Amino acid sequence: MSYIYLYGMILASHSFMFDEFLTPDHYSEYSAHNVFVGGETGVCATILSGLGENVLLDGNHIGRNVAPLLKDFFSDRTVDLSPLTFDYGYDGLEDYILVSGDIRTPFGMFGRYFEEGVNGGIRHWNEPKEEHIANCDVAAIDPFFRKQSEEAAKMCISHGKKYVTIDCEYDSFMHRNSAVNVISGEFIRTHYNSSNSSELIEHYIQNSDGLTIITSGSGDILYGRKGKPIKSFAPFRVDVISTLGAGDSFKAGCTYALSKGFDDDKLVEFASAVSGCAISRYTMQVNPPTLEDVKRLIESRK
Repeated sequence: MSYIYLYGMILASHSFMFDEFLTPDHYSEYSAHNVFVGGETGVCATILSGLGENVLLDGNHIGRNVAPLLKDFFSDRTVDLSPLTFDYGYDGLEDYILVSGDIRTPFGMFGRYFEEGVNGGIRHWNEPKEEHIANCDVAAIDPFFRKQSEEAAKMCISHGKKYVTIDCEYDSFMHRNSAVNVISGEFIRTHYNSSNSSELIEHYIQNSDGLTIITSGSGDILYGRKGKPIKSFAPFRVDVISTLGAGDSFKAGCTYALSKGFDDDKLVEFASAVSGCAISRYTMQVNPPTLEDVKRLIESRK
């Protein structure tokens, strides 16, 4: 059976929807509260399954607070959880997100989680398994597990498997060897103290033979690869219900397109359409876009 391999963050997300975003020192009434599978890789798995793909899922350990949700949510989807470690000795990873239209504020305890794992403390994430990568069609690898993420990338290289990654520095191993690296505007502002995407994409392109994509919310998408001109793509205009999962959905669209052998232009168009479908519904995880939804949105522009 063919499948897409995903390695990265999987958690429980608590989402609170507000008609108007919070004002300091004022009471606010939320209109909806949902708990669903989140994380860059958890959402990516949900989207890919909705698009009709088989997924093999690995990454962080799943704690006692998250395990029932995860198992129930994926019980009737084409997502194989067998590589995951279910550790009932700790709570597990959760985040909290305040949402109002195109505004969202996530918060959690990820800094402490990663700091413990890389500084001799308890590492609550798996080592990637070579057999899982050797037999996949393509992969998507979050960079956040550092050494273990690089190991997954090295396994992809040794077995000739292309992979998508996100938010890697332009001089990193993960970027240099990726088929697609999706960089968010937020990452650029945080890690490069810059908002000049046009200048920064040149550094990315020169450090990889793969495709670099820089997203900017509702702004134009920049993309390009070595030896070819940089292009831009205007995201699909939709009625935004919630931007929650927009970037993760874009990543999923890139991964699907890579698995189907789409060229660069078609890949960016498809990923943008997946993201557009995702932000036009709430909650997207419960009702992920189908392939027909994505095709319909693409055709609407034509």
